[in-house]
Amino acid sequence: MRVLLTGSSGFIGAQVDEQLKARGDEVVRVDALIPEAHGPHRYADEDLHVLDVRDAGQDSGEWADLLDGVDVVCHQAAMVGAGVTVADLPSYAGHNDLGTAVLLAAMHERGVDALVLASSMVVYGEGRYACQEHGEQQPPARSRAALDGGDFENHCAHCCRALAWELVPEDARLDPRSSYAASKVAQEHYTLAWARQAGARAIGLRYHNVYGPGMPRDTPYSGVAAIFRSSLEAGRAPRVFEDGGQMRDFVHVHDVARANVLAIDAVTQRSAESWSTYNVCSGTPVPILRVAELLAETSGGPQPEVSGDYRSGDVRHVVASPRLATAELGFTAQIAPDQGIVEFATAPLRPSVGK
Repeated sequence: MRVLLTGSSGFIGAQVDEQLKARGDEVVRVDALIPEAHGPHRYADEDLHVLDVRDAGQDSGEWADLLDGVDVVCHQAAMVGAGVTVADLPSYAGHNDLGTAVLLAAMHERGVDALVLASSMVVYGEGRYACQEHGEQQPPARSRAALDGGDFENHCAHCCRALAWELVPEDARLDPRSSYAASKVAQEHYTLAWARQAGARAIGLRYHNVYGPGMPRDTPYSGVAAIFRSSLEAGRAPRVFEDGGQMRDFVHVHDVARANVLAIDAVTQRSAESWSTYNVCSGTPVPILRVAELLAETSGGPQPEVSGDYRSGDVRHVVASPRLATAELGFTAQIAPDQGIVEFATAPLRPSVGK
């Protein structure tokens, strides 16, 4: 199978590339090597095509040649991060939204009708909540006044008790809370429109908190686990926002790559619907504070500092149901967080940006 892999030099893309090649697939590797992810130095190797997906619509040139004979595109390239300021909007809209739209149009022109899209849990915004007495609820964004007062929970609209988190299924409403989240929703919507209009097939994989060896450090792409590790390696206590009780699902990068391989098979074997989405998660929710504690205990570093601070756009709890991915893709995570996070404490990371 001939797979065009965008973002192939990135943290997740490199793992996808490795697993595809290990089973004998031909991988056409594309990456723009943007400084935000790779630093100012470009580490292009001989089989990497240094191209920007926003240029894929050119009628002639390298992009057109690369798409010829491709069976499926695995689209990992994206600008990622918290996206918490208005200044972030153009970068996310350009790389993620425009880039995806241009790539989809180019695929249609070259007769490529199968796509696996890297999406994210951020499309859900807040996760799923329920009150024991008043049932399921969809809380609004938490107010600054409550957060400033140290009240980090979402509350029942009827009795004001703290709501309990529940697993989020793929048919939950989409409620982006940041510019990055809005761009991931847009990517999904463009892909759905393309699949319908072009008679094509696509799968969106909604990654939860991805971690593992090769994770970048000290960049917007780092993720909370790598940020905690960087603090510990510098002899500082990991700084945990809010009260550390935020529930997340941490999924190992090897499992995420395997989910992509399964999705590639499903979408090329025409066993997929025109558009399907799946949570890619471990199925084992973990409090953010526990992640910091595991890393500190394993490395022998200082215990975490719970700051009580918060970031605008952050959500309280978002953890996913893995059931649909298991039932339809055959994907079940093999590395549990309590094992993987301990191993991650000493796993090799990518160098800091610019080094």
